[in-house]
Amino acid sequence: MIDRAEAYIWKTARVLEQRRFEVLFKDGDPEAVKAALEPYKTADGGYGYALEPDGRGPTSQPPHIWTALEALEDVGATDPRVPDHLQTITAPDGGVPVATVAMNDWPVAPWWAIGTEGSLLATALLYAPLSTHVQHPWLDGAEAFLWKTVDGIEKTHPYEVEAAITFLDAARDRPRAEAAAQRLGQLVREQNLVGVQPEGYSVGEIHHPHDFAKSADSLARAWFTDAELEASLDHLASRQNDEGGWDITWSVWTPAIKIEWSGLVTIAALKTLRSYGRV
Repeated sequence: MIDRAEAYIWKTARVLEQRRFEVLFKDGDPEAVKAALEPYKTADGGYGYALEPDGRGPTSQPPHIWTALEALEDVGATDPRVPDHLQTITAPDGGVPVATVAMNDWPVAPWWAIGTEGSLLATALLYAPLSTHVQHPWLDGAEAFLWKTVDGIEKTHPYEVEAAITFLDAARDRPRAEAAAQRLGQLVREQNLVGVQPEGYSVGEIHHPHDFAKSADSLARAWFTDAELEASLDHLASRQNDEGGWDITWSVWTPAIKIEWSGLVTIAALKTLRSYGRV
C-alpha cells in the first residue's frame, strides 16, 4: 500500500504533498515542508493561491490557512503570523467565515460560503492546530464561539460534525469536550449520518466512521464499535486507486482540482490508516 502511494505521490502530487509524504513516511526534512509553503503566503499574514484547491486566486482565505496549518502540524510547527491576520476577518461573535468577500472576484467552488458571518467549520479547523502551539487573544474568542455553536447543534450534517469533533479533540476543557462529544455522537446515530448520502451531497459523497474518527485517539472513536471501525478502515483501504492514490468524493467543478486534491486526500488517508495500525 505505502509503496504504491509513494509512487502516486511522486507522479501526481504537488511539491508540498511530496515534502509532507517525505516527512511523514520517510526521513524527510521538516524545513522543506515550511519552504514549500512559502509561495502560498500572502502579505497580510495568510495564505492563498489555491493552497486549498477549491479556491483559486491570490487572496488569503481561511481554507488556505487551515491547509497550511495542517501541513505545519505534520512537522510540529505553526505560523505565528496567522492569529493576527485572523483577527482582521473575524466576526464580532468570534467566528471566522469560510470565505471573505474578497473571494467574489476569483473562481471558487459553489459550496464555499462567501460572507462575513462566523462558520463552525472554518473556525474549528483553524482553532485546533493553532491551540497547540500559540497563545493569542484570537483563540479565546474563537473558543467561546465554538462552544456556543457546538452546544447549540441539533439538526446537523456530516461536515459540520467533522468540524465539531475537530474542535472537541483540541478543546482545553476536556470533561466538557467529552460530554459534548457523547451528545454529538448520539445525534450522528439518531440522524443516520453514517454510510448514507445526505440530501444536497454529491453522488458517492458518503461519510464513514473513519471520516469522523480520523485518528485512534479522537473522541469520535467511542461512537463506533470495533467491528464498525474495522469495516470502515477496510473500505478506506479499498479506495486506493489503481495508480496508488485516493480520489475525492465530491464534485470536480474545474479540472485542476482532481489532481491537486488527490495528493491531499492521499496523505490524509495514509495518516488515518497509520493511526489505526494499518500502515
